[in-house]
Amino acid sequence: MTRLNDAALQGLPAEVAVPGYDRAQVKTGVVHLGIGAFHRAHQAVVFDDAIKAGDLRWGVLGASLRSPGVRDQLNPQDGLYTLVVRDGSDEHLRVIGAGRGVLVGPEDPAALVAAMADADVHIVTLTVTEKGYRLDPATGDLLLDDPEVAADLADIASPRTSPGFIVAALQTRRAAGLKPFTVISCDNLPHNGRRIRAGVIAMARHIEPALADWIEAEGAFPQTMIDRIVPATIPEDIEKLRARLGVEDQGMVKAEPFTQWVIEDRFAGERPDFAALGVQLTDAVEPWEDAKLRLLNGAHSAVAYLGALSGHEHVHEAVAVPAFRAYVEALWDEAQTTLNPPPGLDIPAYREALMARFSNAALMHRTRQIAMDGSQKLPQRLLAGAAERLAAGQGIEAMALGVAAWMMWQSGVTEGGETVVVDDPLAAKTAELLAGAADDQARVSALLSLSAVFPPALAADDRFAVAVTGAYLSLSRNGAVEAARAVTE
Repeated sequence: MTRLNDAALQGLPAEVAVPGYDRAQVKTGVVHLGIGAFHRAHQAVVFDDAIKAGDLRWGVLGASLRSPGVRDQLNPQDGLYTLVVRDGSDEHLRVIGAGRGVLVGPEDPAALVAAMADADVHIVTLTVTEKGYRLDPATGDLLLDDPEVAADLADIASPRTSPGFIVAALQTRRAAGLKPFTVISCDNLPHNGRRIRAGVIAMARHIEPALADWIEAEGAFPQTMIDRIVPATIPEDIEKLRARLGVEDQGMVKAEPFTQWVIEDRFAGERPDFAALGVQLTDAVEPWEDAKLRLLNGAHSAVAYLGALSGHEHVHEAVAVPAFRAYVEALWDEAQTTLNPPPGLDIPAYREALMARFSNAALMHRTRQIAMDGSQKLPQRLLAGAAERLAAGQGIEAMALGVAAWMMWQSGVTEGGETVVVDDPLAAKTAELLAGAADDQARVSALLSLSAVFPPALAADDRFAVAVTGAYLSLSRNGAVEAARAVTE
């Protein structure tokens, strides 16, 4: 079967939107580290919009810092892929042309550094997940004892980590007399710009103090908030699209219609006309960030664990259960009290829109996909809000159930007795702690000892421990549905 590529564009069905510009004239203005489905369904679309509007500076070179999988999907397709936007029974197909190919960092680190150091590159974006920042979750400090961080410090010319590649490229640019590029984190974690800045400057200071000073003075690491639900592509998606296109697209991604990008208005150099492209520029990202993390992401994680534990494969199936739907509303009631909504964000309308998004059956968003890396996500999605409510003398019953559901998921067994793979950086540690505990209460106490997840002050708060233990016991004895119902009655 012929793969999607430039030559195949003219033969696509008329209803498929194609780039419509001369891709040979597009410059590479963006390098994206960690090129996965989310970037291709979100940021790359904005840069493609900029090119379609006539600004040809914003082609995107992707980079994988781990495996060649996405490279092998996209390079044979001239960097092209289809974005499938699904809303109920409606589908909109658009071929994204901004891609300039994919490099694999471990195969040729010098090539990626050279690409990032090119004078045409003005922005480096990244989606490397929380663990890709190589920062201590508790302190925010660079993990100097991490083997790959240590390797970067010993030989920055052949970096392995995302901070390492950024430092190496900035070092090269400085030596060439070029301005630094703007680094835009697109990961779902609070203060994402500050975090990547901290890691980059700490690494640079160990390597060359003057380089760190230059980055501090002239670099830019704006805070961002990004929002779009992008489920994992499955083989059936590729086959269905092949039947519609007449060619095979191994790099396709699927997403909901909703998309949002809020960026702190802080740049080191050139940028697209983001405002004209629907991106919101602001002086204060945090209120937007908190609302998304605690309403969308917090509820997403909680209902994913409860749904997966009770045998629901997809989010829309879980929220169709009345007890889970009511639980999500209760969780939002708690989280809402911790927010300082920015002008323009109508919380009741936002909640209504979120429930509609969760209920979108066309997305087929798997609960187990959302459950991944929970130890990295829990602090900002549920724990921060819980700490604020306890400080205000408020209850945390719904938040505690979300935390307890994560703890139960770490056991690797569903209510139906199915053994599941716990995809989490701390999976081995949590399994060890759970195996060594005599009963449910001891299991909760053991997991609360994880300072990489639970801030010590929160873990030591009896009110928090009692609430989470009670929720865990309810899950263990009565199951996820009844535990959710107990919170809302």
